[in-house]
Amino acid sequence: MFYREAGQFKATYAADQAIFPILQDKIGIAIILAIAFGVIPAFASDYFLSSLMLPFLVFSLAALGLNILLGYCGQLSLGTGAFMACGAFFAYKITTAFPELNIIFVFLLAGAGTAAVGVFFGLPSLRIKGFYLAVATLAAQFFLIWMFNKVDWWTNFSPSGVISAPPREVLPGFAVTGSSATPVDRYYFALGVVCVLALLAKNMVRSRIGRTWMAIRDMDIAAEIIGIRPMAAKLSAFAISSFYIGVAGALWAFVYTSSVEALAFDINRSFQVLFMVIIGGLGSILGSFLGAAFIVLLPIIINQAPAAVGIVMDTALLGHIEFMVLGALIIIILIAEPHGMARLWQIGKEKLRLWPFPH
Repeated sequence: MFYREAGQFKATYAADQAIFPILQDKIGIAIILAIAFGVIPAFASDYFLSSLMLPFLVFSLAALGLNILLGYCGQLSLGTGAFMACGAFFAYKITTAFPELNIIFVFLLAGAGTAAVGVFFGLPSLRIKGFYLAVATLAAQFFLIWMFNKVDWWTNFSPSGVISAPPREVLPGFAVTGSSATPVDRYYFALGVVCVLALLAKNMVRSRIGRTWMAIRDMDIAAEIIGIRPMAAKLSAFAISSFYIGVAGALWAFVYTSSVEALAFDINRSFQVLFMVIIGGLGSILGSFLGAAFIVLLPIIINQAPAAVGIVMDTALLGHIEFMVLGALIIIILIAEPHGMARLWQIGKEKLRLWPFPH
């Protein structure tokens, strides 16, 4: 009754090909954007913006990048943390070498550099796939983190090995990095970047290149027989995926933490983003956001819940409870729906189409 497309006629090809063809979807997206751009910055505290929303946005972008490669093209990768490090260190070197360059172009160049690195380490995908490809990308994870940790040139010979984001502005008076940037400005900048790239990804997977990725994912030999070039499809997926992950790494270093070292992007970071994609839903833009919200926000909610109801608990005990509850929920979700939280949302919409009728 509430979510029904009956009576919504499409008279043009443009209306039929719209990203959100149903009126209820358009209203829902408009409400979400109004909350994200208006309500949250107006009423949320600095802690909420800095400690919850910024990591959620950064991880959503990283999960979106990995979902393009893994969910849409079917190529396994365990090098997400290393590609995030590429984006962070590339952005640092570019912005210190060219201090007059706008931070947006710095992030775009950092993403382009990460895309080139992703194509290089994606070359083995032309000969191997599956777990063998995962091991090949694992080599990228170890090599790149070692290089950023041991070669002092990447940190401008900093004795601590830590890079600190210099203050930069998008527009005059609108600083998004450095000590003068407010949490609200950082949040707006990260939210704008994530929204633009998510919209591009949504259109990309509906276009010709997206269909070639899905053909390679579903049956690579059949795709090659019908004229799809596996080399172009796989390497383009690695390039675009790495671009997204590189921008996410730059956002992590410049907007979220302001200073970071290479070991912050170790193999645990790669597994963390991989879990977001699997739990959220492979091959789903929405699933990237749902998975990031689950992994980032749920542990914080579990930690804060006892204090909110007046229960005093030891910090170590809270840490153990967090791991147990998070692990149990991951198992329950994957047993209930192996295709992730995005599939649960899709099932909910299908139920609403029939409600209140049983059939």
